[in-house]
Amino acid sequence: MKSILFSLPLLFGLILAEQAGAQSVRSLVNRGNDLYRDGKYTDAEVNYRKALEKDQALLPGKFNLGNALHKEGKLDDAIKQYEATLQSGTPAATRAKAHYNIGNSYLKQQKYQEAIHSYVESLKLSPDDFDAKYNLSYALRMLRQQQQQNKQDQKQNDRQQQQQKQQQQQQQEQQKKQQDQQQQQRQEKRISKADAQRILDVLKNNERDVQKKLRARPAARPRTDKDW
Repeated sequence: MKSILFSLPLLFGLILAEQAGAQSVRSLVNRGNDLYRDGKYTDAEVNYRKALEKDQALLPGKFNLGNALHKEGKLDDAIKQYEATLQSGTPAATRAKAHYNIGNSYLKQQKYQEAIHSYVESLKLSPDDFDAKYNLSYALRMLRQQQQQNKQDQKQNDRQQQQQKQQQQQQQEQQKKQQDQQQQQRQEKRISKADAQRILDVLKNNERDVQKKLRARPAARPRTDKDW
């Protein structure tokens, strides 16, 4: 796969030597560009920020700061810097590069829908940009893969939820069955008040019958003493 290329820092090409402090601003930006090319992105960021402190409207400072932040992995901050260059007075070529780099920042975050939009905006301003065309194609392909993966993940999640639901239902049914069995056993062991009363009545009747039978027997005579 072709490497996803990022636009190089915008060189500070304006002639500002006649303005007070212009040499200092240009030096800071150029020094930042040198550090950027050497891969010292944090140091480059410092120089770009110092230049912007002196001139907040400095277009190269904003754009190049976005590039340094991107290289540092501060993608959201980089996008903000690129967006700050998308003003009406910015040349079309620079706005095309800004949209392109915004797309790259979104692409790195796997925000493919946003990346696609940025590449399209870049190509509107620079229709012949091969890198923007290539990255747009790549982002579209990755978006399709992401959507397919999301569908598969959703199906898998639905299956897992269905299985969990079935397991819960089975557990609930088993638990209810056990509870019913326990309840039935307790009922079998429990003697109702009516049954207990009937048992007491039977015992009482049996006792009365016994007493009647005893009273109906003739009284036994006491034995006399034996003769000598």
